[in-house]
Amino acid sequence: MAVLVTRPEPEAHETAARLSALGRRAVLAPMLAITPLPARLPDPDALQAIVAGSLNAVRALPPALHAVPLLAVGDATAAGARALGFRDVRSAAGDARALAALAGATLDPAGKPLLLPTRAREGLRLAADLRARGFAVLRRIVYAAHPTRTLPPAAAAALAAGDVDAALFFSASAARSFARIVRANAVAGRLGGVTACAISEAAAAALAGLGFLTVRVAARPDQESLLALLPPGGCGAGRGE
Repeated sequence: MAVLVTRPEPEAHETAARLSALGRRAVLAPMLAITPLPARLPDPDALQAIVAGSLNAVRALPPALHAVPLLAVGDATAAGARALGFRDVRSAAGDARALAALAGATLDPAGKPLLLPTRAREGLRLAADLRARGFAVLRRIVYAAHPTRTLPPAAAAALAAGDVDAALFFSASAARSFARIVRANAVAGRLGGVTACAISEAAAAALAGLGFLTVRVAARPDQESLLALLPPGGCGAGRGE
């Protein structure tokens, strides 16, 4: 049985490799296409730190900012930032609230502004949390995430044949994109034997009513916690829908 991976590229292939190491077969069905956007970014010397809620945001930043301290929402984003060349990286090992708390504990609210790279309609709560702590926040739209309109042929075929017993959802945006495709293409009837594994309550909520066998939520918002829901044969831990 296969696991449907709805994560965008290039992370989808990394997750497929992790699944292979766990003895599971991945079927890739990215629900979002990520594209960088031009943005007017501040001079590095004008910044106290960068606050990054996703690796996609970090990827969109130029090398000129690599010397600026970067606070990442989780360990995967932190590792990705280091691999890209950022020199001073700290991980909140959690969610947006944990990221704001890390900023409050390690940065100076009276110091230089924080850069919050994000995408449209995202990062607003994080920016508000940081401002409530006294920080000046420069929120910049640096990438776009375009919802996929159809399932890839291999994913559609695997669902139609009943070869999928689990699906991984790494964001609420990906879950909403999948839900739109399901409703538009009458895919729901093929999901009765599939367990959806969601990285957050918001992602789980977007999947409600689609006909999944069950929807389970990871204990922490990271890949390892999501994959922990996948013992041999499918998801066997977590909270049902």
